Amino acid sequence: MFESVQRRAAVFTRDGLKVRRLVGSCKKLLSERGEAAGVSLAKTTLDLYAELDKKEQARFFSVLLTEFSPDPKRVLAAAQAYAEQPSAATLSRLSTIAEPPRQELLRRLNRAPGGTATILRMRERLLEMRRDERELDAVDWDLRHLLSSWFNPGFLQIVRVDWRTPAYLLEQIILHEAVHEIQGWDDLRQRLEADSRCFAVFHPALPDEPLIFVEVALVDRMSDAVASLLGVKSTSSDPARATTAVFYSISNCQPGLRGVSLGNFLIKHVVDVLSQEFPRLKVFCTLSPIPGFAAWLGALLKEPDAGRHNSLGKALKLVAQELGADAAKVASDPKNAVDRLAPLREPLMQLCAAYLLQGGDGNEPAQDPVARFHLNNGARLERINWLADVSKKGLRESLGLMVNYVYVPRAIEINHEKFVRGEIVASRQVRALLLSD
Repeated sequence: MFESVQRRAAVFTRDGLKVRRLVGSCKKLLSERGEAAGVSLAKTTLDLYAELDKKEQARFFSVLLTEFSPDPKRVLAAAQAYAEQPSAATLSRLSTIAEPPRQELLRRLNRAPGGTATILRMRERLLEMRRDERELDAVDWDLRHLLSSWFNPGFLQIVRVDWRTPAYLLEQIILHEAVHEIQGWDDLRQRLEADSRCFAVFHPALPDEPLIFVEVALVDRMSDAVASLLGVKSTSSDPARATTAVFYSISNCQPGLRGVSLGNFLIKHVVDVLSQEFPRLKVFCTLSPIPGFAAWLGALLKEPDAGRHNSLGKALKLVAQELGADAAKVASDPKNAVDRLAPLREPLMQLCAAYLLQGGDGNEPAQDPVARFHLNNGARLERINWLADVSKKGLRESLGLMVNYVYVPRAIEINHEKFVRGEIVASRQVRALLLSD
């Protein structure tokens, strides 16, 4: 596989003038010793990258893999030297030689004005390519490693977003809302009323672009349907009397930061802020989508022998009889979906519990991405809610089901450790669904 990338990179550097110029500038930047000259050259290099089209960007990433990787022979020699004489000096030399030169290249590019934003866009493009170019994982690992350092909580700032926030930032909230689409300015204003809160995370290098934000409703009980949180009327006449904070939407705004953990920092901070502002709050929970459930169920329904030899066989059979092999098609007719789904409440709740409590591919403790996010951040899987989101998107992704995850401040670290060890922390109520006949 690596050889094929080498061949492509050789062709690219031979036939791609723009890529050759960029690679030459990168090599010159790595050899530069002066700080001032280095910043100027970094800017020039980024300008050259900005001129590339998508195909040329792909060529450049291939060259980053082939020409800016460590020398295997030198790494082996340094490793043998450390094994023979494990000292600070030999370890330092091994670390220096083993680090890919592209990491230092990216550090130097980051010094230029706008460097951080450009590197984020680089990774966003690389993530698009990796669907078909898995050999570029090494380049992505270096980018994610550096971004994790540059975007660690010590550099981040959490800001409350309200109706007085500058319009250009409010536009970013509307644009990046990924869970429940914001239907214009009136809808946004409703979500920023006194009984709600919105908090966004910023980085000094990107002051005008939120990294991630969370929307919170202050209510008197754990919500079991999204309509009550997004409705026209206020959910509470007096937020100071609220006992429950519902995190109903968490949206990542920077695709280039995928895999860089920001949510844990955000949630912990917001829990602390809300606890101080509203002492009556006792419950911190989410009302979360289950974006992978319908696809998982559809795959099972298409398997001829699915469920015949396990306890979920009866549930799968009932769903297949009512909805066919593609259950998500119920979303094509939202008006009649509720009536069609009504007889399937018990089997679908049972199947959803199985989906959420089973591990995913690659030995991941949970297969649903939203479940992984909250469980890894220390939440408990508390409750599955029937027909909590009957929008077209909610029906298409999860047949209308949603989940409450609960954050108990004193248990967050314990639950996180359990999840890392492969255990899903769930309530008895959810686990009992698997025992239903």
